[in-house]
Amino acid sequence: MVWTIAKVAVPTLTGRAIDAGIIRRDGQALVMWSVIIVAVGVIVGVSTGMRRYRAFAVAYEAETDLRHRLFAHLQRLHFAFHDQAQTGALMARAASDLQQVNQLFVLIPISIANGLTVVAVAVLLVLINARLAFLALILLPLLNVVAKRFSTRLHPAAMGLQAELSSLSGAVEETLSGMRVVKGFGAEPVFARRMVARTDDVYEQAVDVARIRARYLPLLDFLPALSTVAVIWYGGHQVLHGHLQTGQLVAFYAYVLMLITPLRMTGNVVAQAQRAVAAGERIDEILTTDPLVTDHPRAVDLPEGNGDLRFEQVAFAYDDGTEVLQGLDLRLRPGEAVALVGATGSGKSTVAKLVPRFYDVSGGRVTLDGVDVRELKLGKLRRAIGIVFEETFLFSDTIRSNIAFADPHAEDAVVERAARLAGAHDFIVGLPDGYATHIGERGFSLSGGQRQRLALARAILADPRVLILDDATSSVDPTKEHEIRGALLEVMRGRTTIVIAHRPATIALADRVVLLSGGRVLADGTHQELLQRSPEYREVLARAADEHPSRDKHPSLDQHGAPNEQGTEPAALTGQGPILVED
Repeated sequence: MVWTIAKVAVPTLTGRAIDAGIIRRDGQALVMWSVIIVAVGVIVGVSTGMRRYRAFAVAYEAETDLRHRLFAHLQRLHFAFHDQAQTGALMARAASDLQQVNQLFVLIPISIANGLTVVAVAVLLVLINARLAFLALILLPLLNVVAKRFSTRLHPAAMGLQAELSSLSGAVEETLSGMRVVKGFGAEPVFARRMVARTDDVYEQAVDVARIRARYLPLLDFLPALSTVAVIWYGGHQVLHGHLQTGQLVAFYAYVLMLITPLRMTGNVVAQAQRAVAAGERIDEILTTDPLVTDHPRAVDLPEGNGDLRFEQVAFAYDDGTEVLQGLDLRLRPGEAVALVGATGSGKSTVAKLVPRFYDVSGGRVTLDGVDVRELKLGKLRRAIGIVFEETFLFSDTIRSNIAFADPHAEDAVVERAARLAGAHDFIVGLPDGYATHIGERGFSLSGGQRQRLALARAILADPRVLILDDATSSVDPTKEHEIRGALLEVMRGRTTIVIAHRPATIALADRVVLLSGGRVLADGTHQELLQRSPEYREVLARAADEHPSRDKHPSLDQHGAPNEQGTEPAALTGQGPILVED
């Protein structure tokens, strides 16, 4: 408001200086009005700087607040959302979309100042000369119509451009994440063509936006110019006939020129506002997505206990309708280790994901120490469960930070103990910086076995009540597997453990083996018991051995599931060219 008042005052002061100083040849008046104009100019400059600073400060504050809210909400959202959402698209919403909203916030105070300027100038024009003001302002309604039509046409195009940019970002992220696969199959030309198609879509959408802007922005610039011509033509005649003073005409013309900038900016403001609205809608789409897995209104703390885990008539189906579990009944006694075995799609990993409530059951219930997991505080529940996934994820940080993920302030001795138990200490101390060694993105600078041992150490340090090992030794070198097995036995001792495995050597770590089929328990007993009385169990093990011939160095199974005398491996995979199997 200070800027507007000062800015609008300058043409009137200039007109007074012309009429009182130049026309009347009064040097003292000319100096006085010039000093006043300079003082007002200082006020304009200071208020311009302050307005700009506050505009950017508020814009960045709003962007920061939205980024915090968006990131926090993404962490609250359930696994099913992240199963379907594309990482690159989410990153685009957290980056480019937020920047569009930022730009809108920057324009808000400028737009308010421009609006106040237009109103103030219109009033002053009428006070100076009503007829001349009518000629100068007559085109404003037409300008408003053009701006509104511009907005209507631009909004869907802006939405489409933001969507295409998001899709492009997702494609880039996916390609970079899978670069090893791309290079491994020599698929660079295929992905290059895909990227060309994506970028062409962005180009076409961007050109469409530019076409709309090119169609309307010149008209938004031309209409104010017509007002300027009308002022010069009619105002000049008014001065010639003595109906208007020269200074007043100069002030009037300056006011008309002052209108051009805010009116010309109308198109840019509308364009930016439409892009910001499109971006805001995409951000709002995330923020208004309700997490399906949340704390119960009367959620309770985890009770004292030793990890008594029960599955009572549990049923579960994914969002696509695929039914995985049907009336599953299973109990893990405190401190008991149970191996879940079954064919692909039998529900082994799903059972493990229901314990920490990555998903909620469709029917029945899962209880931990007598309490339904849905009634426990989610944070407390998940901190009581340690998970080692088959697909190991490590953060781009030091090895120590990755191991101490659950407790960043853990003492070095505690971190080293966890690493020793996981069989990782020896290779860690052999690295250039030991535990302070920074590993690359997702830990790809390490071997698969090294990554998995670090994941084991991370779970060990968390000291969970329930430990879930989802094929946790799949990437461990067979020569090192005996070390891992020894470490796992110590970690599992006295701790309720779910072991999902294919290797008989790993399955043998469990106190009990449960064979799953069709979402139900088909057989239950020790490894040796099931080998003797369950043909389905022997078939599952034989199939696993065929699929992973290099995994086990123990004698292979004969047709009855028992070790054969020769100790030969299952038949090798055959096909055209060599096949490399990373264990």
